Amino acid sequence: MIRLIELALLGCLAVRLLSGRWPWELWRDDERKRVERKARSLLGVTVEAGREDIIDAHRRLITQVHPDRGGSNEAVHEANAARDVLLARLGARNAPRA
Repeated sequence: MIRLIELALLGCLAVRLLSGRWPWELWRDDERKRVERKARSLLGVTVEAGREDIIDAHRRLITQVHPDRGGSNEAVHEANAARDVLLARLGARNAPRA
């Protein structure tokens, strides 16, 4: 049992030395990339999409899935979440100018 723990610690240290990150940080990054990929797919935008592209794609999707047009609340929530994820990825660099 102690050998297994030692091997796990050595493995963690090896990953840290090789990649500069701990293994759990890499897993979290993979999850974030998966969520962003799903959001881009839902909105139909590319990786290079800017703030305006994301907002336009969101508006187009909302007009299709809104409950007043036969859609569902869940679809609207998914579209809003996808927009929020992609806009958060852009951060302040593409914030609207006042």
